[in-house]
Amino acid sequence: MADAALRLTGILEQLLGAPLPVRIRTWDGSQAGPPDAPVLVVRNRRALRRLLFKPGELGLARAWVAGDLTIDGDLYTVLDLLAGIVWERDEDARTLAQSLRDPEFRSAVRQLFAMAGPPLPPAPPREEVRRPRRGLHTKRSDKRAVSHHYDVGNEFYEIVLGPSMVYSCAYWPAPPPEGTLEQAQHDKLELVARKLALRPGQRLLDVGCGWGSMAIHAAREHGVNVVGITLSQEQAAYARKRIAEEGLTDRVEIRVQDYRDVADGPYDAISSIGMAEHVGSERYLEYATVLHRLLSPGGRLLNHQIARRPQRDESSYQVDEFIDAYVFPDGELAPLGTTVSLLERAGFEVRDVESIREHYALTLRRWVANLESGQARATALAGPGRTRVWLLYMAASALAFERNRIGVNQVVAVRTPESGASGVPLRARVWGAPGPA
Repeated sequence: MADAALRLTGILEQLLGAPLPVRIRTWDGSQAGPPDAPVLVVRNRRALRRLLFKPGELGLARAWVAGDLTIDGDLYTVLDLLAGIVWERDEDARTLAQSLRDPEFRSAVRQLFAMAGPPLPPAPPREEVRRPRRGLHTKRSDKRAVSHHYDVGNEFYEIVLGPSMVYSCAYWPAPPPEGTLEQAQHDKLELVARKLALRPGQRLLDVGCGWGSMAIHAAREHGVNVVGITLSQEQAAYARKRIAEEGLTDRVEIRVQDYRDVADGPYDAISSIGMAEHVGSERYLEYATVLHRLLSPGGRLLNHQIARRPQRDESSYQVDEFIDAYVFPDGELAPLGTTVSLLERAGFEVRDVESIREHYALTLRRWVANLESGQARATALAGPGRTRVWLLYMAASALAFERNRIGVNQVVAVRTPESGASGVPLRARVWGAPGPA
């Protein structure tokens, strides 16, 4: 008799102490749970072993990436329903120990082991990065982490990002379908240019330049001379090709270079768009100090960075296991207040902070739609595991921005000279049109 789904649902509800918000379908074809709910498909017993040997987010992620778990229904809905029992459960070791003293809880664990089969932990999917969290953010470790994330293949990123090839939050005039992703990304690049007050002949350093979109925009639209730096060989090659096709090789230079090795300042402006998340808390003051040193007096920094919510006890902050293992190795998020404070300690005068949190949710949903529509080709290029990583990461991130669990902010900071003349308009949000290219 096919009853694995009913048995599994009963066990899981006993362990969680709450009814499952999704329907379960198991490897024997049986189903159980709310009839109208989206379906979580447990394709084999290996999925259970992954959850037993790594309970919580990482075990679920491993099962998803390996294809042991799939979803029949809307991905966003399932993630939202599961958030309350997985991502938002605040259980520490003491709580777990108390649960294990409960005879009914122990009985449910034994039943789950019996369903899972031979008690051997499956090997993690090959897409997972496993390394000790020590010696972080050396030049070598940063290059390796960036390579893991960005050297997936430029064609894969073309599917996800679309023609703009901008891998950061777009700036939407209105929710889709009012605006297109390409127009919203153009508007974001123009917003950055205006906040930096770019003018012809200036020097711009674009830290973490990606595939060259900001560098091209600044040179083509504002007549700026740009140096873009990245640690990704694939990004650099792609950006140089685009720059040559635009006829901008006399204005834009792309380097494979660590920010700590840039020594040809001063620059009139610096853009750091989606780069600072890779720097790490231990290195952030150094990062801000390097950028301050590279700017000329009166020069502006535009720092575009994802932020997490502050915790009561900041020492208890832990990097998200799934993101660290599969998406951004060694990446860290900081509260906005921490970032502003460190920029000030480095010598900057912070002049403006703009939250564009909702814009990132809209951007991520478009990226997910792009990947879903191009999933067959993406899988052929990067493999099924990598494609599943990106679907899960982007969909979960969209929900996190929508629910205000994380945010994204643009901070304008100035290396204000001793005279105190910042050069920023009295009404800062009236950024003023830059001069013609």
